[in-house]
Amino acid sequence: MPPALQDTWHAIDSIPHLGLYLTLGWLGYLIWLGLWIVLQKREPVATLSWLISLAALPFVGFVVYYFLGPQRIQRQRMRRVRARAALPAPPPGLQPGPDAIELAKIAQATTGLPPTTATRAQLLIDGGATYDALLEAVAKAREHVHLEYYIFLPDRTGTALRDALVERARNGVHVRLLLDAVGSGKTKQRFLQPLIDAGGEVAWFHPMRLAWFWKRPWLNMRTHRKIVVIDGKVGFTGGINITDEEDERLRSDAYRDLHLRLEGDVVRELQLVFIEDWAYATGKPPPKLHHPIPRHGTIATQVLVSGPDSDWEAIHRMHVGAIYSAQRRVWLVTPYFVPGEAARMALTSAALGGLDVRLLVPRHCDSRLVTLAARSYFDELLQAGVKVHEYGPRLLHSKALLCDDDLAIIGSANFDHRSFRLNFEISVMFRDRALVAELAQLIQSECSLAPRVHPDRPQPLWRVRLPEGLARLVSPLL
Repeated sequence: MPPALQDTWHAIDSIPHLGLYLTLGWLGYLIWLGLWIVLQKREPVATLSWLISLAALPFVGFVVYYFLGPQRIQRQRMRRVRARAALPAPPPGLQPGPDAIELAKIAQATTGLPPTTATRAQLLIDGGATYDALLEAVAKAREHVHLEYYIFLPDRTGTALRDALVERARNGVHVRLLLDAVGSGKTKQRFLQPLIDAGGEVAWFHPMRLAWFWKRPWLNMRTHRKIVVIDGKVGFTGGINITDEEDERLRSDAYRDLHLRLEGDVVRELQLVFIEDWAYATGKPPPKLHHPIPRHGTIATQVLVSGPDSDWEAIHRMHVGAIYSAQRRVWLVTPYFVPGEAARMALTSAALGGLDVRLLVPRHCDSRLVTLAARSYFDELLQAGVKVHEYGPRLLHSKALLCDDDLAIIGSANFDHRSFRLNFEISVMFRDRALVAELAQLIQSECSLAPRVHPDRPQPLWRVRLPEGLARLVSPLL
């Protein structure tokens, strides 16, 4: 040990009653940090998990919780009011049937977005079909193109879309691109500069800046939304980001994923969500837009949004409510399956009640810890009668819930704590038999390629049961 360090150590060791001071400091730290966590009034399991974890990490635990712990923010309400004021009053929503009224009311009460309709709703399977449809729609833009993405990478796929946006911007189309600063962190200013030089606007959601280091960091609170609105007439949303990893034409291991192309009144609500996020991220008044005449359709829709700026967990609540409303079947597809108690109870209750309950998850997702945590719930689900399928070899990235023959929820939200509580997410709920039938056919075909998980599967202690149990302990923190 260097002499300077030896002298420092001896000086510290010579302090009278050092052990007492450290003990009192540790107790004070526990009381202060414990009060901070308890006053957040979160689920008891998550609260206890944080308290136990941080007690084992004196003082360092504060830094961990400060940077990675659950966080809430209050958006500036005036920005939200200005964003809503920039759009015309919503048209009268489609009146839902008697069996759908409660869900529609819950959705509107928790999101502020009323039921609406679509004249067209197209399922886009995988990146190839999605990117082709997106580039075609962008090429036809005449007034504006609004885009919000979690991941937008400077690879072949990202370059193709950027160049399409540059071409439109040069022709007078207003292009606004909102990117998450963490998910799109590899995308540098020089890649986006041609778009800016052409007149496009680029903004970053919760950028991490050294000048803001002293403020409460926002590592958890990301925009996981994927939104594109073109001229207020055509909208895209779902689970597909802008990256070669999602294009099966470029990579044999590309994600298996699902997206939506929408037309009609529902696009207005996608527009509203984007404008609110844009106004929030930029701090500027929302742009003045020309709004097309509302086009009422026959496809009943409702946009669902959730994020850490709301305590209602709207998308989580709607998933649970939809499962409880089902009479015949519940089919859930998700890449991340880390359910809370309410969601787990809903799924097992549906299966115990005799419904056809299926869960389709990837055999291996992009996080080993999440894979283990998900599998830790399988025994309970299987015992209740849930049919669990593991999809492979490609990574399943689709996020969809199907209930009976007329209800589906498709969007960006995984079935886990992070999506339901920590990220800004968007989904669309449909009441339409034709679309649900198409989604059911897709899920059925994928389940046929995904082996069933059986209760008597081998579960060695050290290789399976213990790692899954340990992963489950931290699942509230994932």
